[in-house]
Amino acid sequence: MYSVPEVNSMPDDRFVWVFGNVIELCEDAAVWVKKKRPFNRLADLCTEFHKYLDNLSVEEKLVILKSHPDLAGRLAVLGELTKESTEEQKSAGLDKINAEQKSIINACNERYKLKFGFPFIICARENKVQSIIDGLNSRILNSRDQEIETGINEVKKICKLRILDIVNEN
Repeated sequence: MYSVPEVNSMPDDRFVWVFGNVIELCEDAAVWVKKKRPFNRLADLCTEFHKYLDNLSVEEKLVILKSHPDLAGRLAVLGELTKESTEEQKSAGLDKINAEQKSIINACNERYKLKFGFPFIICARENKVQSIIDGLNSRILNSRDQEIETGINEVKKICKLRILDIVNEN
């Protein structure tokens, strides 16, 4: 764990390495946020990553959304998720789903991707299997614009929790 003063004094390349996956597979966010130092508080660091997401064009937001893996999908089965995604999916219980749940999630994921063009994103650490299935079933009714906004808001939740795994307030 790092303190905020330690984050502020990190060499640029170290900052990018440490924070390069707080937004899934998006080192560009860390490159942008490192220029915003110094941070007074942990909340300021989180806010800058959220501002990065807010300032993206719709096309750039789609790139962010498409970089996320399917929940309980092929990459999880193959053990090819990022370390962070692996832990997040485990915390939701997605590593222990039964065949019926897996079938439902996979079918819903495919239907969702067909409609929106990107994977369903939900902060797994704030959910369990049934709430994820419920989210898939309810959010499929949204418009594409609603889902881009909702997806980015879920990315913000994921990002904040990942930062809290790296930095402590004191």
